[in-house]
Amino acid sequence: MLRTIGLCTIGALSVATPADDARAQSSLPPVTVEAPQQRATTTARPANRATTRTTRANRAPRPPQAAAVAPALVPGAGERAGGPVRGFVATRSGTATKTDTPLIETPQSISVITTDQIRNQAAESIGAALNYTAGVSGQVNGASDTRYGALQIRGFDMTMPGLYLDGLRVPSSNYVHFNGLEPYGAERLEVLKGPTSAMYGGSGTGGILNYVSKLPTAQQFGEISVSGGSFNRYQRQFDVGGPANKEGTVLWRLTGLVRDGETQVDYAKDDRVFIAPAVTVKPNDDTTITFLANYQKEKTGWGLQFLPSVGTVFSNNGRSVPTSRFIGEPGFNQFDTEQSSFGYMLSHDINDALTFRQNLRYSWMHNIQKSFYGTGYASSADEIAGLVSRAGSGGTSTINSFAVDNHLQAKFATGFLQHTMLFGVDYRNTTFRDLASAYATEKLNLFAPVYTNSWTNLGPYDDTRVNQSQAGLYLQDQIKLGRLSFLLGGRQDFVTTNLDNYLASSATSKDASAFTGRAAMIYNFDNGVAPYVSYSESFLPVLTLNSSGQLLNPETGTQYEVGVKYQPTGLKALITLAAYELTRQNVVTYAPPSFFAEQTGEVRSRGVELEGTATLAEGFNIRGGYAYVDNVVTRDPVNVGKTLVTVPRNRLSLWADYTMQGGALAGVQVGGGLRYVGSTYGDAANSFKVPESTAIDALVAYTRDNWRLALNVTNLANSKFVAACYTGTACFYAEGRKAVARLTYRW
Repeated sequence: MLRTIGLCTIGALSVATPADDARAQSSLPPVTVEAPQQRATTTARPANRATTRTTRANRAPRPPQAAAVAPALVPGAGERAGGPVRGFVATRSGTATKTDTPLIETPQSISVITTDQIRNQAAESIGAALNYTAGVSGQVNGASDTRYGALQIRGFDMTMPGLYLDGLRVPSSNYVHFNGLEPYGAERLEVLKGPTSAMYGGSGTGGILNYVSKLPTAQQFGEISVSGGSFNRYQRQFDVGGPANKEGTVLWRLTGLVRDGETQVDYAKDDRVFIAPAVTVKPNDDTTITFLANYQKEKTGWGLQFLPSVGTVFSNNGRSVPTSRFIGEPGFNQFDTEQSSFGYMLSHDINDALTFRQNLRYSWMHNIQKSFYGTGYASSADEIAGLVSRAGSGGTSTINSFAVDNHLQAKFATGFLQHTMLFGVDYRNTTFRDLASAYATEKLNLFAPVYTNSWTNLGPYDDTRVNQSQAGLYLQDQIKLGRLSFLLGGRQDFVTTNLDNYLASSATSKDASAFTGRAAMIYNFDNGVAPYVSYSESFLPVLTLNSSGQLLNPETGTQYEVGVKYQPTGLKALITLAAYELTRQNVVTYAPPSFFAEQTGEVRSRGVELEGTATLAEGFNIRGGYAYVDNVVTRDPVNVGKTLVTVPRNRLSLWADYTMQGGALAGVQVGGGLRYVGSTYGDAANSFKVPESTAIDALVAYTRDNWRLALNVTNLANSKFVAACYTGTACFYAEGRKAVARLTYRW
């Protein structure tokens, strides 16, 4: 809960000053649910379908086995958008275009994290899986954040508007979001960088993260794992599936996980149950429908600790606050979440040139949370004594969201031009209800804590219901002229937002509409080099009230990007170099002395990204990335010329692993990685910096027959560093050394 400290936007964590209480209703983040991205169905289709329809009688029937690709995929063979990949290098994606398009022909930056990478790096959260992705961070607040907040793309926080599940937005309330979704259920994670509204409607400037679910396969398979490690973590997981009938027209898959664990923070648990069933039905050669669902339940407690900069970034009389320090009250510490979603993905070939797809999903979440958080030292005497003041909050959030996307894909030619055209209509409706009450308790000694488990209820400060509906129409044309490709797209959105404040007995409503476009061009040379240029726009409806109690206008964004992609002939590799300028406009600001919300802000982010993934030899995977970001506030009542908090100018990562292929050491795998994050500013005024940090990760594994035993260690040197500060009273530690051993049996 904790609107008074901005936990509603943890990630863009706006920690409040005393004046924030007066504008609490005005500081709500936007809630939007975007148009879906339909990834390729489980039916494998020819790469280049004829534009002239053949008769059904003469067309060769597709074998049922083509309904999916088996997990043991040969590198590069039969890959489809959203499908399984062996190793780290994906070559196709549907996130950028909603069509099955090679990445080397996609004129915009997109990063794909595969199942093998998630497994080899033992990533137990979406944020951890993004650790080696250029220009992206999923753990801005550190890995101890049991809310899994702070998703940052190209210098902008995308925690609330940026997560998609199989191309459909999974929404947020003011206090909770779906970013804690279990990564073991993902076939891949895809990050599309930059504005995406021309295809997805209202979304943030930085980009989106698309969680692509595991789907049924035509090959019978299974795996089961047990693991244990640091912080008393014990986990069991399984993934099984295959054909349900002899004809192979019905396929199934079931993925699940149970975890009992703690975190590096005292009194903060990390318990989880996850289950995800999926069934694919192919009633005829032209129609495929996949039903899929997931359910996840967590009981964690508050892992995120609001610590002062004096004692973390800076020494407190020679003392440093331990990374395990819990500054709440053990009896008032809860963050319990249940979430689920279910829906289907339908694809029907009308003829050889026309395909209709429909993607539908209902999502639900309920959260209960209680916590006390630090508000800094009340005086210099308290600072010397190490006494931190605390405030608290407790309440509930419930989210219900329905989304559906319908689009028709047509392939045809006009003279020398080959077209893949997409026309779509989508709709989403989201309702959430937030309730929160404030609590008070005594100060706590950071260096010798004594917990009293006593507190006072100060009464409710939030009882809000928000309903938002969005309807959109979009048109996209992918045009090919030999090796030259053009991408043109546009979309019109209509959004209605209703906000009821039951505490104030007030209600407000706003209608908004926007047209957003995208234009891009890429040329594919014979040697695998592909230079490109692109322009894209975004808009994002906000839930912020002005001084008159009315909702403000949507934020807007634009991006100019130039780059070059390289896919070397004969190698499983993809390298991308991109330069961009992103501008976020209509940013909500709070000007003194009134601190009422105004749309007078603008932030510009310029940067360069270099990212490469490769399989250089059998069993050798490598992934590296570098990002330079020049992020600056260009319009603001106070902070013009300042850099946004938590945004490093430089970020570097490199991971490699190798599996021995022969001899006595056959099956032995060794690997490791380095993650460097440059210094960041710790408050909006840029009055102090959080130092740079470096972490080293390691892997040792052995595979024999159907068995695999692996040991992963993150932050091998157990380096102690601050992950981020938002003010001098809100700093968060990165996670120390963590070791996890896992035994897996596959069949």
